[in-house]
Amino acid sequence: MSTPTSAHPSTPVLVAAWAAPVMVIGGFGLLSGIPIAATLVASLRDRRSKHLRWFTGALTLAYATPLTMWLTGPSEAPSLTKYMDPTTTWLLAATGVVTAIAHQVVRRRSTHK
Repeated sequence: MSTPTSAHPSTPVLVAAWAAPVMVIGGFGLLSGIPIAATLVASLRDRRSKHLRWFTGALTLAYATPLTMWLTGPSEAPSLTKYMDPTTTWLLAATGVVTAIAHQVVRRRSTHK
């Protein structure tokens, strides 16, 4: 087996990347911040994954925007999931899927070199 020459997202990072959109769609919007944070930390710690940082940064921004608006705004919604409208939910989920696919592609390319 050859040594990977590019970024190689670990299995826990891939699981976290895929868990985020699943949790958002499943109605666990606030808890989806945990896998998003794990994916962000992993992409920031790996100096080789510069392009993954863009995807993970977009996911983090897509999550942080409604979270901040919910926490600081006058909303009476009891949860982040109930606060987000369907468009925001699907936008966050789609960004999560794109980020997870990017991590999957990078992992696949780095293992097949």
